[in-house]
Amino acid sequence: MKSFLVTVVLALIFFLAIIFGARNEQLVTISYFVAKGEYRLPIVLAVVFLLGFLISWLFAGYHILKLRLNIRHLSKKLALAETKSDSVEDV
Repeated sequence: MKSFLVTVVLALIFFLAIIFGARNEQLVTISYFVAKGEYRLPIVLAVVFLLGFLISWLFAGYHILKLRLNIRHLSKKLALAETKSDSVEDV
């Protein structure tokens, strides 16, 4: 739930930035490897912010998934060790 709220707050900040930046009509030239393009500054900032957010979210998701798998593995190991210790105590 906490991550959902953080995502909603970031989305609101993103849309507020777009609204405030909509009045800025300055053009920015972006050079690609092969081509060039001229875009409005708020659009460039919004796209860069969004791409950065998505890339960060993917990396965080990968690490969270890795930690959850590690927790699952360790929980199974602990359960196995507890069953072994229970069987030793019974003897």
